[in-house]
Amino acid sequence: MLATSYDSFIVIVSVLVAMLASFTALDMAGRVVHSTGKVALVWLFGGGFSMGIGIWAMHFIGMLSMSMEMVMSYNAGLTAFSAAIAVCASIFALWLVCSSADLPLSRLVGGALILGSGVVAMHYTGMAALMFSPGIVWKWGWVGLSVVIALAASGAALWLAFNLREGQTSRITLLRIGASVVMGCAIAGMHYTGMMAAEFPVHSHPVGQGVNSNWLAILVTVVTISILGITLLVSMLDARMQARTSILASSLAEANRELAQLALHDNLTRLPNRILLEDRLEQAINKANREQTQFALMFMDLDRFKAVNDAFGHHIGDSLLVGVTERMSQQMNGYHTLARLGGDEFVLLVEIDDPNDAAAIADKLVKAVGRSFDISRYELVVSLSLGIAVYPGDGMDERELMFNADAAMYHTKNNGRNGYTFFQPSMNIQAQSQLQLNNDLWQALDNDELRLFYQPKYCAPCGPILGFEALLRWEHPKRGLLSPDKFLPMAEKTGMIVNIGNWVIHEACRQLRQWHLQGHPDWSVAVNLSALQFEQSNLVETVVDALEKHQIPAELLTLEVTETTAMRDPDESVRILTELTQLGVKASIDDFGTGYSSLLYLKRLPASELKIDRAFVNELQHQKEDATIVSAIVALAQSLQLKVVAEGVETAEQQAFLTRLGCNTLQGYLLGKPVPPDRVPDLANFVLAETDEALADVSLSPEVDPLLTPQVAAV
Repeated sequence: MLATSYDSFIVIVSVLVAMLASFTALDMAGRVVHSTGKVALVWLFGGGFSMGIGIWAMHFIGMLSMSMEMVMSYNAGLTAFSAAIAVCASIFALWLVCSSADLPLSRLVGGALILGSGVVAMHYTGMAALMFSPGIVWKWGWVGLSVVIALAASGAALWLAFNLREGQTSRITLLRIGASVVMGCAIAGMHYTGMMAAEFPVHSHPVGQGVNSNWLAILVTVVTISILGITLLVSMLDARMQARTSILASSLAEANRELAQLALHDNLTRLPNRILLEDRLEQAINKANREQTQFALMFMDLDRFKAVNDAFGHHIGDSLLVGVTERMSQQMNGYHTLARLGGDEFVLLVEIDDPNDAAAIADKLVKAVGRSFDISRYELVVSLSLGIAVYPGDGMDERELMFNADAAMYHTKNNGRNGYTFFQPSMNIQAQSQLQLNNDLWQALDNDELRLFYQPKYCAPCGPILGFEALLRWEHPKRGLLSPDKFLPMAEKTGMIVNIGNWVIHEACRQLRQWHLQGHPDWSVAVNLSALQFEQSNLVETVVDALEKHQIPAELLTLEVTETTAMRDPDESVRILTELTQLGVKASIDDFGTGYSSLLYLKRLPASELKIDRAFVNELQHQKEDATIVSAIVALAQSLQLKVVAEGVETAEQQAFLTRLGCNTLQGYLLGKPVPPDRVPDLANFVLAETDEALADVSLSPEVDPLLTPQVAAV
């Protein structure tokens, strides 16, 4: 037999190629698992091709490491066929690992038999490609051992590839490197065991003209390393892209969850808001109709909450609302939805078997809320008024149920509060009336039924007219002219107040432009902003659009914000009012003295005037305390260089007293009632002769005059 020897360097190269091919197989398994459709097929066939070429290359590099006296050449057809066998076996291995969520023993053994047979076939076909005569003499014991090693190596390779296919962490990568070392050594062991089985007769000599071994060595080495290198590079880039995509997807999912939370939940209490409640209510109605069950809708309102808010501040009021939410949530179990509509209004949607269940739940809620709350350093006590409507008996749709439960709640308030009331048919007339009024209000803007009346504002004591305050009225086609207290609370609850408020701004500016064209260019107009409208992000855009559309100088528009609204979020109020006043629009703090103010924020608010609430003006003659408060407000405003407007002036005595204090502007029934715009010219031409005469004759009563401190009297 011919003597054979092996080049150690080439042997090491062949083992490294086997390890690289094994790592490629493990990495490709991960790529295929995390892909779908055509992408998965591309990774399957591309990865199988790369891995097969790597295993085949290891075989031929190993054969080229063998040195003999005879120059070897290879049959091109059989060499290519052996490569095809390696590629097919590799594709099968990847498919077996990635085609199922588990790899039972029977599947593993069957796969090892097929894959091992493919590796053995590749090896011995490659050996058969040697072109010499008389041929190889085989040692069948070594052949059998190589087959056993091939089967064992295939089983180990499949098991490792399956268990390391998931994940792209650094730990998984290290495990794959370790596994590729084991698999590479096993494949190399099978090859060199197979080589031990081959003996070459002494008189062997080349036959025919085949592929020269030197050229084959260069071709195999360059092509294999290129293929494996490119495949791994593409795989690593894809893995990094997938990791970044995963991070981006996680960030987007988190952002979507936060947006959903903000859109569907109350920011303060984290309870569902009106939008989510309406969806849950619709689902409850569908389920009740489908399963012939019933549920209760409870409308709840806190008693004396406004007093707590005004006395202790909004931060204490917010903490109280959170405490009430926690206490009510503790009483609930089973399927339910507890929602906050806004302010101190809550709604509970709960499945029941009969109305007694609703009564039991309501009783627990009333008692739980009725216990005192320890918030900050205060012990606060509020109570709960609750109205209950049961589906399907008390309403057939969401809106009717809500209004009926609301009507029952008001019935509770009118009967002493701190309790609950079931909706009764006797309340139906009032509830239906409110429901119809609400439906009509949705159409009021489209039907041009809203009107603005204008109450003049006079320079103290009796003129001239400085401008007007726009006051909203609703000319209902059946109920006649309705005052704001009849429909604005409803508009606040339903959110319609925003569209109505925007219409008021535009209509007031339009009317003011008409008066300017009629010869009164110095007149101004004041518009009241609701709390909900003040919180709208597009408020400034609405104001700017109205001023530009109707060509009104910004300084002739005054926006009145109640003290309570301004103090709800002082920092945000400062920002919004600053943005408006920078445009030239004037800001007025309405109903001053009735809410909870912080002098620190009052100093920061960019307001141009304070408006004294009519409640203080009405009692000037009877309550010395009110006179003292009005005097203090005027002195405070003067120290802050703010103008003072007093509303509700109905008597000459009030007119005289407020003028002496230093009020800049007066308005009230004594000077002029709210009138429609077509009657404003009459006011402009009207001389307040009787008022002047009454003012001249009035002397301050002893009960009022002493309240003028020397500092105030000097004004």
